[in-house]
Amino acid sequence: MKIKIFRKKFSMTNCTSKPFTFSRLNSKKVEASFSGGTITSDGGLLLVREVDKKLGITKRLSKLLSDRRNPDYITHSHCDMLRQRIYGLAAGYEDVTDHDKLRLDPAFQTMVSREEELASASTLSRFENSVTRDDCLRMSMGLVEHFIGQHKTVPNELILDFDPTDYRLYGDQENKHYHGYYSDYCYLPLYVFCGEHLLVSYLRPSDIDGALHAGAILKLLVKRFRQVWPNVRIQFRADSGFTRRHILHWCEHNNVDYVVGMAQNKRILKLVEPTLQRAKSTFEQTELKQKDFISFEYAAESWNYPRRIVTKVEYNSHGSNIRCVVTNLSEPTAESIYNEHYCLRGDMENQIKQQKLDLFASRVSCQRFMANQFRVLLSAYAHVLLASLHQVGLRGTKFANSYYATMRNKLFKIGAIVIKNTRRIQFLFSAHYTEQELFEGIVQKLVPG
Repeated sequence: MKIKIFRKKFSMTNCTSKPFTFSRLNSKKVEASFSGGTITSDGGLLLVREVDKKLGITKRLSKLLSDRRNPDYITHSHCDMLRQRIYGLAAGYEDVTDHDKLRLDPAFQTMVSREEELASASTLSRFENSVTRDDCLRMSMGLVEHFIGQHKTVPNELILDFDPTDYRLYGDQENKHYHGYYSDYCYLPLYVFCGEHLLVSYLRPSDIDGALHAGAILKLLVKRFRQVWPNVRIQFRADSGFTRRHILHWCEHNNVDYVVGMAQNKRILKLVEPTLQRAKSTFEQTELKQKDFISFEYAAESWNYPRRIVTKVEYNSHGSNIRCVVTNLSEPTAESIYNEHYCLRGDMENQIKQQKLDLFASRVSCQRFMANQFRVLLSAYAHVLLASLHQVGLRGTKFANSYYATMRNKLFKIGAIVIKNTRRIQFLFSAHYTEQELFEGIVQKLVPG
């Protein structure tokens, strides 16, 4: 034991590096080394910590996970490890291997609300692989309960956007399959958003119908929301991959509106042909892009009765562009249904891009499928924290609608010297940080006076 302690101290007190040089400035040498001491590049992550303390997200989340470890040998609680991973994702650290360095950083320890070494990469890996299906189910339910808890008044309408995406696989992950549309091995997760609120982040193998389990998830969400808000209006919105008879039928018999993409076929194109020819003729005469919206009744062979189809017919220099949706909305104009209802689902696609690119939800490199589901949920909760920071701290500022990558670069990645003694922990931010007044204003919103 003494030998191990000596080695640990020796490695920490000698973690210096030889200087390396850059090109000269006039006659002066430009040198650098990793020997500056306790300096952090993530000083602004304190904002995320304050949002979490204000809302209690990770504290509640930790109570949803079962802990089968022997209490006598526990050094790192589930709450600490959840914060370590979720805050790390928010700061741009997508891999557990990053935490072999971060765990020794007093700044990151402060973020996690500890004053000792944090969990190592191997400890975090064991944590991820210990999570069960029931744990992930409770975490998923926690997303919905958090959404409900954020409403101080009863909402008039909830628009539920459903959409799948692809997570490419490059290893030997469990439930790995080739997908013909994406031309690669991948998972096919299903996302559900209500505005910027993430409700469902459900990992699935790719050898399935893209709408698999969407109907069941819709039923569970509607049931829960109407338990809390009996009279709330609910709308189901999705692309043509979700035009399934059982989903549309259930919506119609449970007072749920829907606006869903509709794939084209010969019968629909025949009904649209007169409008398309008029648009083409007008374009040839004026050389101006033509756009028209029409609505008609249509019954697919698998449907028991006709439904309303709204179609956008466009003709320009590139040719025709025809888009269809099926809906049970009774609004009078086809244009309002298409533009004011269906097109807005593009915001949800941007939210999914943030999950994949900014919060690394597609980093599903664990061998176990359920461990990868847990990683996807960690990214989901990182989204919850950053979305809450948008709402609580950034409203009315120039970053009110910023992407998470922009928040990270402008607000989190702040260089700071960290001074720690028995009475206080000081973060001495760079005097040349460009958003000083904005940052102080956000802190005043988050931290009680």
